[in-house]
Amino acid sequence: MKHLTVNEVAKLSGVSVRALHHYDEIGLLKPAFLGENGYRYYGEEELLRLQQILIHRELGIPLGEIAAILDAPGFDRLKALEAQRERLAAAARRYARLVRTIDRTIASLQGERVMKNAELYRGIAPEKRAEYEAWLIDIHGRDMEQRIALGKRKYAELTEAERQQLQDELYHVEQGLAEGLRRGLPLGSPSLDPLLKRHRDWVAVMWGRPCTAEAYAGLADLYLSHPDFIARYEAIEPGFADYLAGSMKVFAHRTGT
Repeated sequence: MKHLTVNEVAKLSGVSVRALHHYDEIGLLKPAFLGENGYRYYGEEELLRLQQILIHRELGIPLGEIAAILDAPGFDRLKALEAQRERLAAAARRYARLVRTIDRTIASLQGERVMKNAELYRGIAPEKRAEYEAWLIDIHGRDMEQRIALGKRKYAELTEAERQQLQDELYHVEQGLAEGLRRGLPLGSPSLDPLLKRHRDWVAVMWGRPCTAEAYAGLADLYLSHPDFIARYEAIEPGFADYLAGSMKVFAHRTGT
C-alpha cells in the first residue's frame, strides 16, 4: 500500500492531526518515515498499530499504558484482536439484554404491562444498577419505584422458546438495519420499511400493546438519551445509534399510525 500523510491518516481514522503528533512525540505511534519535506508518512504497520491504540482506548485502557501493552515481548496482534472481539461481543450481548430490560421497564412505567422484580436488572452490571435507577427516577419521577413494583407479568408468561424467538428477531432486525447503514442507505429509506415495521412490531410485543407512531418516535428519542443505549448500538456498527433513531422517527412520521 502507498504511505499516507498525517492528514490522510487523521481523515481516515478520525484521530486529530494534533493527537497523531502527540502519539509520535511520546513514542506511542511513530511514522514509518519522515519525507524530505518533513512530513510524517504512515504505512500498513502503523495503521494497524493505530487501530490497536484506538481499540484499547475504547476498552478504557489509559493512554499511558497502551505502549507498554503493544511493545511487550510476545505481543500477538491477531490474538489480541480475537480477545478484543470476544470482549466486545460479550458487551454487545449484555447491552442487548439491557435494551430489552429498559424497554420493558418503560412499558411498565406507562402502565402497559407488568414486570417481575427478578427481571428489573437483567443485563445491568452490578456497578451500573444504582446509576440506572437514579436515571429512571430522574426521567419518570419518584412514583417510578411503585410502578416498577408491578413487574412484567405478561413477559413472564412467555415460554423460554418464545423469549428466545424474540431475541433472535431483534438480532436479525438490528443487523438488517445496520447493513443499510453499511451500504450507505439514507436513514429512514423506504427500502428499510419492512425491517422498521418488524422492529416496531417487536416493540409492541415487548410492551404488550400496539406501538403508535408517536410512541415509536418517542422511543427513538429515548434511545439517544442514555449513554448505555448509545454504546449498545455503536457496538453493532459505528453511527448506528443515530441511524436507528433517525430511521425510527422518519418511519413513524411516514406511517403516522
